[in-house]
Amino acid sequence: MTVLLEAKGLNAWYGAAHILFDVDLQVMRGEVVALMGRNGAGKSTTLKALMGLVAKRKGSIAFLGIDASKAEPHDVARRGLGYVPEDRRVFADLTVLENLEVGRQPPRLWPDGTAAPVWTQEKLFTLFPNLGEMTDRPGGRMSGGEQQMLTVARTLMGNPYVVLLDEPSEGVAPVIVEQMAQMILALKAQGVSILLCEQNMHFAALVSDRAYVLEKGQIRYAATMAELAANEDVRRAYLSV
Repeated sequence: MTVLLEAKGLNAWYGAAHILFDVDLQVMRGEVVALMGRNGAGKSTTLKALMGLVAKRKGSIAFLGIDASKAEPHDVARRGLGYVPEDRRVFADLTVLENLEVGRQPPRLWPDGTAAPVWTQEKLFTLFPNLGEMTDRPGGRMSGGEQQMLTVARTLMGNPYVVLLDEPSEGVAPVIVEQMAQMILALKAQGVSILLCEQNMHFAALVSDRAYVLEKGQIRYAATMAELAANEDVRRAYLSV
């Protein structure tokens, strides 16, 4: 399988606080990888560091085989790395259609020259029927779950090769969680890769192929999702509350 996103020896700081310690991870083409851990383990910081949203970082980051260690967020976004933050950040005064238009980027090709997945508003409304029913509604007048869908859909309008998805099941209704799981599986079927920050073991097990477990900014365990689900000792040590 082709490695699309890889970090080696990734460190990150917030001011003087050292948050990530020599994180190594890979995301292959067409797979869903779960980055798991308790609150404060460093999951969101890992995504931000990969995206270039942490001011101080060091280590190696490669995206599509190109060095992205010092790339700015807008540069990696233009290259096809999508980011869905935990706090959603929809444009409250823009409608659903306008929010989607903000994220639009041209179609892409895989490095081998074949066409990468192309997302249109019509395809996204099939994936997220709720959004198709409220195309003129301002983002600020949507529920938290609807805003989560809109943020994912806006990111997909950029036709990303890889999506960094931060806590999609956090704080949304169970029916939305189910739709999120179906969405992730649909993206995977299209060939999109996802690095998923998640605490919900059941949700992660539904959609993920592999898992990394973070504790205090370090990778403590890496295996297939099935192996993690079967390893009660690891789950008790690093994931239980």
